[in-house]
Amino acid sequence: MLNDTTVTLQGWLGSGVSLRQAGETPVASFRVAVTPRRLNRRTGEWGDGETQWYTVSAWRGLAERCAASLRSGDPVIVHGRLTTSTWTTSAGAETTTMEVDASVVGHDLSWGTTVFSRAASARDEALAATQARHGVDDVADPDLEGPDVEDLERDPFTATERVPQPVG
Repeated sequence: MLNDTTVTLQGWLGSGVSLRQAGETPVASFRVAVTPRRLNRRTGEWGDGETQWYTVSAWRGLAERCAASLRSGDPVIVHGRLTTSTWTTSAGAETTTMEVDASVVGHDLSWGTTVFSRAASARDEALAATQARHGVDDVADPDLEGPDVEDLERDPFTATERVPQPVG
């Protein structure tokens, strides 16, 4: 969508992830708090700006992975399409909410570490089915070949190929 507004948010998960079904499609919803830091040039001190809250929706596989990976209070980065909704509360006050339809969600690694597990793809499932059908534990997959894990454990900074890790 060329005319959509896309944003990248760097903030903190303000709620747990709620996972629901929209028909047959999983949808995750959660809130992200973004508090800008500003330098006061007159005093030379940093201060917090006003916190802005965004409702984030993630769909399909991303929804399921958000529900499995994110917890309230986690630092996150969200990239997606920004939409706004204006509505009137029961008290008669007009309210505008900002919502992000996420295409990418992840932990903000500037605040800590995380462990990544690759999601199984249809190709992975087909490979596992082939292995089971032929009664073998190891069917060669040329796309997954790379340096030995032992080489990476000795010197992880010189490895140029990615070695996939098992899921789970």
